Amino acid sequence: MTAVFLHGVPETGAIWNGVRLRLADAEVPSVALDLPGFGSPRPAGFGATKEEYAQWLAAELRGFDGPVDLVGHDWGAGIVLRVVTAFDVPVRSWAVDCASVTHRDVVWHDMARIWRTPGRGEDWMAEFVAASADAGGRPGEPGWMKTALLASCPTPGDAAQIEKDLDSTMGECILALYRSATPNIFADWGAELSRPTSAPGLVLRATADDSDDPARSAEMARGLGARTAELARLGHWWMMEDPDAAVTALRSFWASSP
Repeated sequence: MTAVFLHGVPETGAIWNGVRLRLADAEVPSVALDLPGFGSPRPAGFGATKEEYAQWLAAELRGFDGPVDLVGHDWGAGIVLRVVTAFDVPVRSWAVDCASVTHRDVVWHDMARIWRTPGRGEDWMAEFVAASADAGGRPGEPGWMKTALLASCPTPGDAAQIEKDLDSTMGECILALYRSATPNIFADWGAELSRPTSAPGLVLRATADDSDDPARSAEMARGLGARTAELARLGHWWMMEDPDAAVTALRSFWASSP
């Protein structure tokens, strides 16, 4: 069974390098997809809305030879949930983090509010793309975001791979993606996100990830009929912080899935 991984914002599939290396050692085949415009070309006419990304993922999954174990992080988690609840796709199981972001009562965080504001969002992204890897700054600032992401990378090679793809194309896609979720993700996708999925699901919660509300995450898991698991003391980029813990949690889930 192939494991298929999807990243979030502002990232590429390289965030899964450590996890995939360990899966390869265990002879588990895997693929890390890059969202269009995120380290990969943005097709002509592609609006980079949340529904377009869901349609893209569904098409990608139909190209695999047989069902897959699908894993999504951050915005990738939201797109995974849309696909497994609203599309006919060959998925044996799914796992996501940040499930609380798809909750009906979510109000976008401060950075997202900036990104959703015409003009301010473009200025923020321009500064983000231009920032150095060690720019730093206060939480929510462009330099802080770039530094925090790259510092979480387990190897210099991973950091270099991600940094080269943090470009204006990615910035434009991020803005379009967030602006397509009004007032939040649940507003358009809530009906499907409120019922159990046909494939077994797992909602992961990294306990040190301040962007993921535990109560809302648990509520989403219940509605989807999914299991839950904690990644103790790990933060938003848990797959890079501790790939071994990530693989242990995922393989335990996969082993228990029919």
